[in-house]
Amino acid sequence: MIVRNIIAPTATALVLIAAPAHAGPCTDRIYQSDLAVEKLLDAAAANGAPAPQSSFATLHRQPTPATVASAEQKAGALSSAQVEAITEKLDAARDADDKGDGATCEKALNEADRMLHQ
Repeated sequence: MIVRNIIAPTATALVLIAAPAHAGPCTDRIYQSDLAVEKLLDAAAANGAPAPQSSFATLHRQPTPATVASAEQKAGALSSAQVEAITEKLDAARDADDKGDGATCEKALNEADRMLHQ
């Protein structure tokens, strides 16, 4: 009896939580831009000279996207200023996408793409 009283409210809560996710007006384009940045950084890392292992790498922790981007940037793909500028534009695009502002999102993505292909 107690189990039945717990299962019904729990199941109801799970159904309400699992509501459909909202995709903004340029969610797909943001995803494509993220992939383009990753491809550029991966290519730079593949072509760059190997670097010595840092002491941070020996601490048995997973690398964060920021530490991976930093290491790949040091390999020569993008300057830190370029990485920061592109990241800011992509963040602005995500913010506009969350608000449903397609025009602002597209503008930020166009600027990020321009920076990527300079």
